[in-house]
Amino acid sequence: MNGDMELGFFCLLVRQGSLAATARELNLTPPAVSRRLSQLEERLGVRLLNRTTRRISLTGEGEVYFENAKRILSDIDDMERLVSSNRAAPKGLLRINAPLGFGRSYIGPAISAFIKRYPDVEVQLHLTDRPVSLPDDTIDISIRFGEIPDSRLVAKKIAVNRRLLVASPAYLRAAGKPAYPHDLAQHQCIVLRQNDAAYGNWRLSRGGRTETIKVHGKLSTNDGEVALNWALESYGILMRAEWDVAKYLRSGRLERVLADYDTMPADIHAVYPERLSLSAKVSCFVEHLRNYLSQHADGPGQSKW
Repeated sequence: MNGDMELGFFCLLVRQGSLAATARELNLTPPAVSRRLSQLEERLGVRLLNRTTRRISLTGEGEVYFENAKRILSDIDDMERLVSSNRAAPKGLLRINAPLGFGRSYIGPAISAFIKRYPDVEVQLHLTDRPVSLPDDTIDISIRFGEIPDSRLVAKKIAVNRRLLVASPAYLRAAGKPAYPHDLAQHQCIVLRQNDAAYGNWRLSRGGRTETIKVHGKLSTNDGEVALNWALESYGILMRAEWDVAKYLRSGRLERVLADYDTMPADIHAVYPERLSLSAKVSCFVEHLRNYLSQHADGPGQSKW
């Protein structure tokens, strides 16, 4: 017998609970099953099972062999599913959650291109102003910005991203350009009220030192697109993801503010439960999205603002 056949035979024998039941399952005679077991024990040099006419029980060595046999067979099964999933065409329902603005601008169009390539996939896109808490039986993939706190989830980086402070040239001409983080307290700042983080607290870092500035202004919203439009209309300074402001920085409609300072991490991840790591539709969509964003004309690319 091959090694994996031996493992499979022994696990079946233990689960069936008797030589006779195993013989029926394998379409063999009980003496043939007994001989296979004896050959295995003889090769290992230990007794794996105590057997009577009606039942079997594991010896101490048999318990060790059984537990490790189950693990090895499971690993082999996972490996085969992983290899075959890379060949399999994705199909079935794929449920995706994404932030409102980024979902409208990028995830929706990426899905359109995806289903043209994989017509057997059905996609449901759920846009929210705050990330869905995974695991969630109604969501397969969640698109997240920034750090991923739950180590039980698989998080694949699909794009590099920064949060930038920006304002229109007209606003900066009228109000002046802040030179230090504490100068922000004297400016009109457009505040986003999203997620569970304390809104209006902007953290900026340089040279290992981090400052938290409580900003304020006449305008606040929970919608990033509305906030971006207010910044374009010269109502104040906004902290927004580079992916949302890149094209406006490129065109000159917005300018960087405090460009020498770093803000909180904002890389973009596709997050999903570990049980879906071998899913062809999940792995294909994540790879598709990574390629789609890397080639998108409105993305930050290699630009230095």
